[in-house]
Amino acid sequence: MAPLRLLVTGSTGQVGGELVNVLAQYGEVIAPTRAEMDLANPASARTFLRDTKPQWIVNAGAYTAVDRAESEPDLAYAINAESVGVIGQEAAALGATVLHYSTDYVFDGQGNAPYVETDKTAPLGVYGASKLAGEQALAESGATHAILRTSWVYGSTGKNFLRTILKMAREKEQLRVVGDQHGAPTWSRDLARLAAHIIEHKTVPSGVYHAAGTGETTWAGFAEEAIRQIAKRETGVKLAKVITIPTSAYPTPAARPANSRLNGEKLARTFGWKMMDWQVSLAHVLAEISADTAK
Repeated sequence: MAPLRLLVTGSTGQVGGELVNVLAQYGEVIAPTRAEMDLANPASARTFLRDTKPQWIVNAGAYTAVDRAESEPDLAYAINAESVGVIGQEAAALGATVLHYSTDYVFDGQGNAPYVETDKTAPLGVYGASKLAGEQALAESGATHAILRTSWVYGSTGKNFLRTILKMAREKEQLRVVGDQHGAPTWSRDLARLAAHIIEHKTVPSGVYHAAGTGETTWAGFAEEAIRQIAKRETGVKLAKVITIPTSAYPTPAARPANSRLNGEKLARTFGWKMMDWQVSLAHVLAEISADTAK
């Protein structure tokens, strides 16, 4: 494969940071700072893309403050929708391919079956609605694209549920965690490796693909499994007990979907890629965290 020019947005985030490392083997990775390419200012994104002329654009940048989006809808839409449309338009003009990360929050979380790509979307809040608008803008742009919907993203660095739980488990005797929201944790590195796999695949049938960890659990189940695995690594360390609570006992400004399960069969059929089982990826992430702590 000839060296490529790849642009990664959101390079300081969980997925973006992994992308910069994973994609370096394919050529020049352009990872703009916010000052260089501000997704809150779509005109900034347009100018940067015209100046750099990438062949692949991997858009991991997003407004992800789910609750704050309720009071900042204009900012959420600028980043999650308007700039995505601009990226698509400029990619179409350049002949570039766009890989764009989206979310399970485009659904309302009703029902018990994992969502497939053709299921009806019905976001519950501003964040999900802005991400859905971004999907639509990209699809209408004319660019070759893959929209990768994912859920419950975490990794060994950055701010995420797992790192918060591990910190609190060492400080408290009990942790009250929601147990009636169902989904699958997704390792940020697995999402970056998926992007690399698609780039190697070369041919991208434009559309939406579900890309979440396989298996399923709840937030309480995720916390319990993380604590169980850490307890096996660190015998004798006292860790908190998880107390399962309903969503109603933990009110938030934005509603969360009760069902975040995503069916990954289309991804497997099209690209020959299956996302990692969430318990397997969790073991890898905890090993990394333990190794970093031991340094």
